[in-house]
Amino acid sequence: MLKQQIAPSMMCADYRTFADLLKTFEEQKIEYLHIDVMDGVFVKNYTLGTDFCRRLRDMTAIPLDIHLMITEPEWKIDWFAPRPGEYVSVHAEATDHLQRALAKIRDFGARPMAALNPATPLNVLDYVLDDIDAVLLMTVNPGFAGQKLIPQTLKKITDCREYLDTRGYSHVEIEVDGNVSFVNAEKMYAAGANIYVAGSSSVFCGEDIAANIGKLRMRIGG
Repeated sequence: MLKQQIAPSMMCADYRTFADLLKTFEEQKIEYLHIDVMDGVFVKNYTLGTDFCRRLRDMTAIPLDIHLMITEPEWKIDWFAPRPGEYVSVHAEATDHLQRALAKIRDFGARPMAALNPATPLNVLDYVLDDIDAVLLMTVNPGFAGQKLIPQTLKKITDCREYLDTRGYSHVEIEVDGNVSFVNAEKMYAAGANIYVAGSSSVFCGEDIAANIGKLRMRIGG
């Protein structure tokens, strides 16, 4: 059975208390730190970048989960110098060379993840299943925090889990990103997800970060 894991979205963090926040994450045994990288082209927004990733690695041993919402990621993965144990996700919609991008991540010793927008069908993964350690399913359209869950994506999680399992890829993890509230996380867990990008609707929804993490863990099986 795949481990249930939480990846707080650092885009939602309060940078005024950053050191204390990372200490809390370490105490709460947070599995990954989710880093949203947006280039203003693939999505109409700009967020975190290469220098942020480097500095974050200096501050904590928690592995990064780098979500590249950028065009032609296969030519830009080097900029982030992925490390062993870190996840790096690239969008199938953002490149004509998905396998090349995933292989480049593996070359660094990091863990490749294919990201899919809500309306992107699962069969785009047919010929890259040997190249991935996880699938990132967007449960909102990418680009901005604070959006509402797209209801159809809950079925997509179930379909994805079945798609992987029936093809012999039960070890491949499913990450969900978008309105991972306490209520929605429970539904996502039941549907088959096991990594949760937690932002303003759960981990960062109030001042007691530790309590929020505990509450979220209870909703995803304890």
